Amino acid sequence: MPRIALCQLNSGDDPEENLKTVRSGVEGAAAAGARVVVFPEATMARFGRPLAPVAQPLDGPWASAVASIAAEHDVLVIAGMFTPADNGRVRNTLLVTGLGQHLGYDKIHLYDAFGFAESDTVAPGSEVVTFSAEGTVFGVATCYDLRFPELFRRLADDGADVVAVPASWGAGAGKREQWEVLVRARALDSGCWVAACGQADPSVTGVEVNPKAPTGIGYSLVADGFGRVEAQAGAGVEMLVVDVEPEVAGKARTATGALANRRL
Repeated sequence: MPRIALCQLNSGDDPEENLKTVRSGVEGAAAAGARVVVFPEATMARFGRPLAPVAQPLDGPWASAVASIAAEHDVLVIAGMFTPADNGRVRNTLLVTGLGQHLGYDKIHLYDAFGFAESDTVAPGSEVVTFSAEGTVFGVATCYDLRFPELFRRLADDGADVVAVPASWGAGAGKREQWEVLVRARALDSGCWVAACGQADPSVTGVEVNPKAPTGIGYSLVADGFGRVEAQAGAGVEMLVVDVEPEVAGKARTATGALANRRL
């Protein structure tokens, strides 16, 4: 039964300063007995600043520092960063490191919605990613990916029982409601546990951000394959620690038939 920590935070402009926040979060999560520690999308550097100057490869100093933190505390860390792409763009990458893993997932569905054009500065990924930790198969998805049920069904088909979803959700009318409904719906679609960790709401924490950028609303949550909310954070900086039971995923799929009864 993996114990997962979701570290809801506000990242800043400086990747080195954000590493300090990662270290603090991992220390607290490990002290609480978590073996998998999930940070938001854009943990390396928040949206609303130029991304190309901070982008680094998965074997670069920032990811290597996170790997060292994970190794020091014997945990697996999932955290949003940016890696170089072509034509001055970057890739919106989830770093997965620790417990024998070091890999990345490049966000497939880019946030060209609600007046924001992520594809102007970010190149899309194409590969679905799963990995094993604590005897459980995990999948990963990023923020806007949450609106695409086929990705979560594919992750379930690939063996995932838990999907971690780091996010930096855009604020606005109805956006919290959409966030909560989508997390629970993707859990129901796939039978997976969905552990969705967002940036905290800067309007609550008092952090100044670019008002045109998606910089978080808080309310991270964990839902099981029946769509039940196991735990949820508030709007500010907070850590959730949840024990997930992988066998619930199989029970949910059997009960709902959401995968077995597909026709399209």
